[in-house]
Amino acid sequence: MGTYAQYNYAAEQGLLKNIYEANAGVKLSSKKDLWLDAGIFSSHIGFESAISKDCWTLTRSILAENSPYYLSGAKLTYNTSNGKWTLLGSVLNGWQRIAKLPGYSGPSVSTQVQYRPSSKVTLNWSTFIGSDRPDSLKQGRFFNNFYAIINPTGKFGVILGFDIGADRKPVVSGDQRVGDGSYIWYSPVLIARLATSDKSYLAGRIEQYTDKNGVIIPTGTANGFQTFGYSINYDYVILPNALFRIEGKVYSSKDAIFEKANGLSKTNTSLTTSLAISF
Repeated sequence: MGTYAQYNYAAEQGLLKNIYEANAGVKLSSKKDLWLDAGIFSSHIGFESAISKDCWTLTRSILAENSPYYLSGAKLTYNTSNGKWTLLGSVLNGWQRIAKLPGYSGPSVSTQVQYRPSSKVTLNWSTFIGSDRPDSLKQGRFFNNFYAIINPTGKFGVILGFDIGADRKPVVSGDQRVGDGSYIWYSPVLIARLATSDKSYLAGRIEQYTDKNGVIIPTGTANGFQTFGYSINYDYVILPNALFRIEGKVYSSKDAIFEKANGLSKTNTSLTTSLAISF
């Protein structure tokens, strides 16, 4: 229970809004690690999840909040015997959709290629090809997610992430489009984490998100959503299953898009705390 389902599943129908995951799988080979899964599952796009304690920072990056946390459909996953490669292909109902968007016939497809040359390095490339618009607009979407996780369990670790997506410019009348080409959005992020003791971590994040045409984050302003973010995070492990966290964060945007008591501002500052208990 909480606000995760309230906001992330707001577009879903009835009882579907209450489902976090629901899937089943079958192993297709007795000799190979090859699986076919179908249902609603956590997204393979991105390095952050909906579960805060599993992420290096208390709040998620802007790119994570604006790419799928969950997907629905069927996926085929193969892991090599040496544990270094994961290959995934999926057929989906859409961009973070359980039920298909009304007016969209679909389906969408997604892929993942992940390479782990050692326990200290993970390299990932995930894609999404489909749409999040009705068929009448003829707006195909091609999205790429890249990330590298370096030394995740060591004293000092780094995550480098980059998302870039393109939506074809829409058809407005007959076969007449708004213009040639596509609307582009992109986002780089850097997160560094230092273990300050056996029970505590310090993490910092620098990120930027550019969506001039409001494809993912519409603002109704002249420059769209063009925002830098900076944060610093402190974690303390109280018990093996209890984690205390505190984070300070600043957003700085090209346009005044953040709500204030007396209007709008180009900056937003927040202080967030959390006590996460798992069982």
